Amino acid sequence: MSGMANSLVHKVQSVQNAAARLVSGASRRDHITPVLRELHWLPVHQRIHFKLGCLMHKSLSGQAPQYLADDVHLVADNGRRLL
Repeated sequence: MSGMANSLVHKVQSVQNAAARLVSGASRRDHITPVLRELHWLPVHQRIHFKLGCLMHKSLSGQAPQYLADDVHLVADNGRRLL
């Protein structure tokens, strides 16, 4: 995924769940998925993928800081297609 250990993602997800319950006033017994949807918050795993996708798009389109864009390059697969 992003090089982040699953145990760390789980801990961050627990913090996000607690914050969502605090903000929304939901109890600990309520399911968290509807609460996250109501707040328009992505679960941590999906947010990591979204942020990496945004960062890659910005790097390839020249909108990211130069130190990040320098490390991102399109790679050709045996000259058949661009990735």
